[in-house]
Amino acid sequence: MDDRLPRAERRRRTEARILDEARRLFAERGFERTTIRAVAAAAEIDPALVMQYFGSKQELFSKAVKVTPVLPEHAEPDEIVEHVLATIGLKMGELPQSTLAMMRSMLTHPEAAVSARESLNGQIDRIAGLVKTDDARLRAALVTSIMLGVTVGHQLLELDALREAEPEDIARVLRPALRALTITGQ
Repeated sequence: MDDRLPRAERRRRTEARILDEARRLFAERGFERTTIRAVAAAAEIDPALVMQYFGSKQELFSKAVKVTPVLPEHAEPDEIVEHVLATIGLKMGELPQSTLAMMRSMLTHPEAAVSARESLNGQIDRIAGLVKTDDARLRAALVTSIMLGVTVGHQLLELDALREAEPEDIARVLRPALRALTITGQ
């Protein structure tokens, strides 16, 4: 570490290094098998420093898996569908470490499930705000669940049919179902 850097910059770099290593380890091992000591060793710092920056393993996990929303604020139903389908290429490719960490841990660790639920509920809220039906929240939850299922099937379960399919083919097959869920009156 360069001691000539301002203290705030050194701190920011250390925090980023801890988060990068935490994402990698949570993605590889899940929440239960990732330890503060392992994160510290990977980041080449003292474990006490990880605790100083993040306070707890749960807080480290929450920060490491935080995903920023990418859905536009205003969109028509067809735009919602195309936006959701545009993410298939990402879901079929190499996912960010934060996403893999969340997926591996959300079914086995209660705090990870809370983080996943908060993130998914945020996505549901954003989609529901764009869908103009009385049951918009249900429709948005179904769209989100479908995409989550496709991602889990491809990334974690490695289902042959999904692994062998081109993202464009998956999008083509899903498009009518997603349109039916997002267009008013259907």
